[in-house]
Amino acid sequence: MAAARNLPDPDAVPDGDVVIFDGECRFCRGQVENLRRLDWGGPRLAFLSLHDPRVEQRYPDLSHDQLMEQMYVIDQQGGRHGGADAVRYLSRRLPILWPVAPILHVPGSAGLWRWLYQQVAKRRYRLAGKTEGACSGESCRLHFSDHPAADAPSTGRETR
Repeated sequence: MAAARNLPDPDAVPDGDVVIFDGECRFCRGQVENLRRLDWGGPRLAFLSLHDPRVEQRYPDLSHDQLMEQMYVIDQQGGRHGGADAVRYLSRRLPILWPVAPILHVPGSAGLWRWLYQQVAKRRYRLAGKTEGACSGESCRLHFSDHPAADAPSTGRETR
C-alpha cells in the first residue's frame, strides 16, 4: 500500500510493536515518519495504515471508527494502547523519548493528555489534509465540514 511505503512493515518486523495510523492523513503520516526516525537501534516499531486489509484481519476487536479516532499501538504482548495512551507508551518504549516520559506520566495528567490528543486528532485533516485521491464519500464531509458537529466528540455511530 502506497500510504505505508518507507515504513517498516509488521511482516518484516515480527518482534516489533505495531503502530496503526491513518495512512490517508498527511499529518498522521508525518508523525509516524517522525516515530520511525526516533526508533534508533530498532526497529522496535512496525507501521500499518488502518486502511490496510490486514488490520481488520489481525485486529478484529478494533473497529474502523475507533481507528479513525486515534492511533493505536499494539504491543508485543497484544496490549492495545490508543491515542494519548499510545504516546505515553511510546515514551517508555523509545529511548530517545525517555526525557519526556516523566512529563507525560505526571500523576493525574492522563486526562489532560487524552483531551489534547483528541483535539488534534479530530482536526488532523484540517491541519494537513488527506493524501491525493484518498478523499471519498462522507469521510471528507465529516472531517472538513465547518459545521460544529465536525468538532463534536464521536458517538461511534458516524459513518466514516
